[in-house]
Amino acid sequence: MNPKRYDGYKAYQYLEAGVDYKEYELVEQLDRVPSRKVEVSAEQEQRAARLMTENLVISLHDHCFVAPKDLSQFLEFRRWGRDFTGYEGLAQSGMDCVFDNMMDGTAMITSRAGWKWDDVIFDLGMRLSDIAHQDMVVLATRTQHIRDAKKNGQIAFVVSIEGAAMIENELDRIDVLYGLGVRCLGIAYSEGNALGAGLKEPRDGGLTVFGRKAVERMNKLGMAIDISHSGDQTSMDTIEASKHPVFITHAGARALWDTPRLKPDEIIKACAERGGVIGIEAAPHTTITKQRLRHDIDSFMEHFEYCVDLVGIDHVSFGPDTLYGDHVGLHDALREALSLSASKGTTPYPKVEWVDGIENPTEAFPNIVRWLVKHGYSDDEIVKVIGGNTMRVLEEVWA
Repeated sequence: MNPKRYDGYKAYQYLEAGVDYKEYELVEQLDRVPSRKVEVSAEQEQRAARLMTENLVISLHDHCFVAPKDLSQFLEFRRWGRDFTGYEGLAQSGMDCVFDNMMDGTAMITSRAGWKWDDVIFDLGMRLSDIAHQDMVVLATRTQHIRDAKKNGQIAFVVSIEGAAMIENELDRIDVLYGLGVRCLGIAYSEGNALGAGLKEPRDGGLTVFGRKAVERMNKLGMAIDISHSGDQTSMDTIEASKHPVFITHAGARALWDTPRLKPDEIIKACAERGGVIGIEAAPHTTITKQRLRHDIDSFMEHFEYCVDLVGIDHVSFGPDTLYGDHVGLHDALREALSLSASKGTTPYPKVEWVDGIENPTEAFPNIVRWLVKHGYSDDEIVKVIGGNTMRVLEEVWA
């Protein structure tokens, strides 16, 4: 399925572990847990493989790094500023392009609070330094880079950052980020910043004057805008202020599960009316529903189908928000940094150890495509939601 040009490279293998950096035992990238494969017939499996081989497969939001086995060491691990890209797993993911969101909310080299300018730049430079030492994953800053990666058996790596707190009140820092390869930037993470409110704020005053200038600058530069973690009014203001479509790179429908982390119908509709796209996410305990309280690929796809019914197939895609490691354990370890208490609903739900069927970047899209094939979606519809819709927006937004 969509074979990649992988030669066995391991992250930072050009350095000597234990000498150039502190070595941590990392998790296995493949088969860490017995997450299930979506069951399909042999004919359906062939069709799913063909669709992924012949068409662009783009994740709007993932974190393709490998976590340490011992999560009690995670904060010290992050202080080294060295994320280990999961090349082995990515080689089998079927993805042609991934919007990788680094780990800047946990870039805590100089501060326990994260989101500091120096730390974000360090995180970005370190990750791209490693990527520059191998040939399968390539930095993508234009749509042609994505097409070329597909043709060459590579994976286009789009640098995306979930919140803009680190630019502070410095508008030109957006230009600097663009110059360093960033092509998608969130308005706010869960906390408010100089641009607007995040989802955890008790009052959302909307996009600030500076925030409007930032949106204008991103439009001029050709940088995609993400409102996934922004508060409702800030999200709506951003959609209205932007001259180009915006992304909700990773969320779901609040109508199915009442939490600030998911988007209400009016924001999903407004995003679509301006040509934007919502990517459905699968981070643990997010896209559950009243009918499916246990988080798995079926509850995840219920959010997908709801959004398709709401705004049409042309405005929905996938931003699974997966990683290589114990995502649930990571949330527990970083509950404060990731503002998890603000993003969960009040209705009790069973806690899962992993999101069955969509646990990591390797299994996400193969299972998504199997599910779509199994549930009767046409080839044209599948092509749109696994990459076509995202490319349409990028063709308009990117310079």
